[in-house]
Amino acid sequence: MQVDMPYASASQPIDISRIETPLLLRMYRKMLEAREFEEQLYYLFLTGTMPGTMHQATGQEGVAVGVMSALRPDDYITSTHRGHAHCVAKDVSINDMMAEMFAKREGSCRGMGGSMHLTDFNKGMLGAFAIVGAGIPIAAGAALSARVRKSGQVAVSFFGDGAVNEGTFHETLNMASLWKLPALFVIENNQYALSMTVAESSAQPELHCRACAYDMPGLRVDGNNVVEVYRAAQDAAARARAGEGPTLLECVTYRIRGHARFEQSAYRDAQEVERWKQVDPIERLGAALLREQRATEAQLEEIRAEVVRLLEDAIAYAKTCTDVGPEDYLAYITDETGG
Repeated sequence: MQVDMPYASASQPIDISRIETPLLLRMYRKMLEAREFEEQLYYLFLTGTMPGTMHQATGQEGVAVGVMSALRPDDYITSTHRGHAHCVAKDVSINDMMAEMFAKREGSCRGMGGSMHLTDFNKGMLGAFAIVGAGIPIAAGAALSARVRKSGQVAVSFFGDGAVNEGTFHETLNMASLWKLPALFVIENNQYALSMTVAESSAQPELHCRACAYDMPGLRVDGNNVVEVYRAAQDAAARARAGEGPTLLECVTYRIRGHARFEQSAYRDAQEVERWKQVDPIERLGAALLREQRATEAQLEEIRAEVVRLLEDAIAYAKTCTDVGPEDYLAYITDETGG
């Protein structure tokens, strides 16, 4: 079964009007950082340099960066097993993330979490969760705490199209709407729950429509258009801060690589992947910046070079860090006496 492109089209240029150039350039850079981080991981795993496993979000960077660009630094997010871009966009240290990928004590989770559990409470990154849909109620809890404390914070949960068929999705959205929590639930609809298409797994493939069951707004946007995602998230965050409750945002996007690590994704044909590569979110924003003379090719090339150097430095740093020891886990376990 081929997956169509309900939004993304090379004939639809990104409208960057009314958005300041520094923000646009930051979006461009953050998407590149997320892409280069994962490209480096792919190489490191391929050569056997890095332990563990990973799930890439190549091609989905516009969702993470678009949403995060609409948030405050103290807002909360929860992520998924495919969460590198979310961490990068939330300004989690690239060095800490890379050290974590190498299972080093200086990593963001002290080398105990790896790719699928990246976390940084200091940045409002409450966790990447390997269990499908597990981060949804965690975000609702953070939103409840923000409402009780009257902090004005918003909590955002990112999850895939497969998670909308989990019970925790329905239970949490119902509760969040009842309590008018300051939350934003973001579906990263990359067309596949592992190898099953949305059309095969959901009777209503337009997933934002599920919002009506919980009396909250449901929006569907082009996830490969970072500016469109940003504007929708900005409106949803403002609504949440005003006490008007949560929003369900479906971002239609596509993962260019397989489900995990070196999976060849034989369930997709090459033409489908190539069609989606033509609407790469990074290339589309870069083209808009050049078209509207917000940046020169030399400026964009310098950003790309800076990002490559950033990741090279992060890898070099991680390799100098301390390996996790066999007894490290004991530091995070207490007995019944609190010892």
